[in-house]
Amino acid sequence: MNLGNSLSRQIILSMTAVVLCVIALAVVGSYVFYALLWTLSPPTELELEADEWLPSGVEWLWMGLTTCVSLGVGVAVAIKLSQRILMPLNSVAASLRRLADGDLDARAAAPDLSLGEAALLVDNFNSMASRLKRMAEEQAFWNAAIAHELRTPLTILRGRLQGLAEGVFQPDTSLFYSLLGQVEGLTHLVEDLRVVGMGDNGYLALELRNVELAEALEAEARLFEPSLENAGFALHLQLRQGLVHCDPGRMRQALRALLDNIARHATPGNVSVQLGNDERGHFLRVADEGPGIDEAFAVHIFDAFQRGETSRSRAQGGSGLGLAVVRAITLAHGGAVACRTLVSGGTVFELSWPITPLSNSKTL
Repeated sequence: MNLGNSLSRQIILSMTAVVLCVIALAVVGSYVFYALLWTLSPPTELELEADEWLPSGVEWLWMGLTTCVSLGVGVAVAIKLSQRILMPLNSVAASLRRLADGDLDARAAAPDLSLGEAALLVDNFNSMASRLKRMAEEQAFWNAAIAHELRTPLTILRGRLQGLAEGVFQPDTSLFYSLLGQVEGLTHLVEDLRVVGMGDNGYLALELRNVELAEALEAEARLFEPSLENAGFALHLQLRQGLVHCDPGRMRQALRALLDNIARHATPGNVSVQLGNDERGHFLRVADEGPGIDEAFAVHIFDAFQRGETSRSRAQGGSGLGLAVVRAITLAHGGAVACRTLVSGGTVFELSWPITPLSNSKTL
């Protein structure tokens, strides 16, 4: 509040100085005018004897009264103006102190008569505070989600290793493969977290080159096909041949994440994978036959740790990072992701990214 009082005092003193300067200029200006008039048109002897060019007592009184009234008006305007400026500023300052003390619900208020710039400052501060609160909530959510995803495999590893150490379990090949599977799951989780984190910060590195993406995607799909068939799915590929400027390794990773998502959550049936291009550029579409996704959830389906309703879940599982990885890879290519429900009831996931002229292609 000391800063506000100091600024208010400065505004009042400045307005007072302005008023005094205006009055002084008006009085001095009138004398300068009469001096010039006297030089150009000298007064007669009768006018000099009458001293009509000097202010009379009434005129001095009028100038003094005018000065006092002007000063009063200037001070009143200065006080009003300082209130319009300082009230939102003081509100922002108080909210900043609360925000620094950890109160993320602190918000500033601007009176209706605040100046536009001051009101804009309050709006920007409130927007910043809202974003800070949202970031803190997302960080807490991420910490809880990561801890939840790590807890299960670590618990399994600890229990089985302890059983081996205490002689409860006999060491055999199947047990070691089971432990290796848990380690591989942790490795995939850490890699997914790394990709999503670097993608959100814009630091996901790509090895861009012109490749026959159809061949790379077909190889990846064929590797995943046995898992789909065991889950009751039939894989159909429609991959357009031709050079595509992209990172083939990341695109294979995106396709693997999409197919894994379908294997876990879609209704058994046909799965189609389509690679092509249109007026927007290249696209990769992966579609299933149901049960579809609610429109309200489809908006957030590519966010990390998002899982749909159990009505879509044929089998629970997964880290909840697969589709977030897909989005990170696509955005790193300068593209976009979309999810929509088909008329038939199925769901299609689409990745699209711009076509880069082959002559301008670069390897990063």
